[in-house]
Amino acid sequence: MTKQEKVQFVIDTLEYIYPEIPIPLNHKDPYTLLIAVLLSAQSTDKGVNKITPLLFAKADNPYDMIKLSVEEIREIIKPAGLSPMKSKGIYGLSKILIEKHNGKVPQSFEYLEELPAVGHKTASVVMSQAFGVPAFPVDTHIHRLMYRWNLTNGKNVTQTEKDAKRLFPKELWNKLHLQIIYYGREFSPARGWNIENDIITKTIGRKSVLK
Repeated sequence: MTKQEKVQFVIDTLEYIYPEIPIPLNHKDPYTLLIAVLLSAQSTDKGVNKITPLLFAKADNPYDMIKLSVEEIREIIKPAGLSPMKSKGIYGLSKILIEKHNGKVPQSFEYLEELPAVGHKTASVVMSQAFGVPAFPVDTHIHRLMYRWNLTNGKNVTQTEKDAKRLFPKELWNKLHLQIIYYGREFSPARGWNIENDIITKTIGRKSVLK
C-alpha cells in the first residue's frame, strides 16, 4: 500500500464504523466546552462528565464562575485530578474573558492560548468543536494510533499533528480526529490491546508494532 492508500483506508474504515460521531464532553456552549476540555487533562471524559454538572449548576458562565473562590472551584473539580492548577486556570481565564472579551470565548487560537491553563490542544478542541474551524487536536489516542499506523514517527504530539494535517484532507479534520479517538478506545487501546480486533493496524501498521 502507498501512504495515500493507507490514508484512504483509514478514512474509509473510520467512516464505516463511525458514520455519526458525538462530541465526548457534555457542554452547551463554547464556555462550558472550554471548561470541560481544560478539566479533561489527565482525566477521562467519563469522569469529567460526572463533575461538570455539579460545577455548571453553580456557574456555567464566566460571570458566575468568578463569584466562586478558587478553593470552592477546586473542591468541586477535585475528582478530575490536578485540581490546584485547574481551579486557578478556570478562575483566571473566566476573569480574563470578562475583562478582555466581553465574557465570550474568543474564536481565535492566539487569544485562546493566552488564557491560563489553555494549551494548543485545548484551543484546538474548542476551535474545532465549538466553532467548526478546521483543527486536529492530538491526544494520547491519536498520537499512539498515528505511530502504530506508520503515519508519523511518534517523536512528539507536535510532529504528529503536523503529519495528520499534511496527510488528511482539511475538510475531514474535525470529524476524523474524533473518529480516531473513538477507534483507539474501542479497538486499539494502549493496554489490553488485541491486534486481531484492530483492523486498521493489522492492515497498515508498522512492522515493529505488528510483531
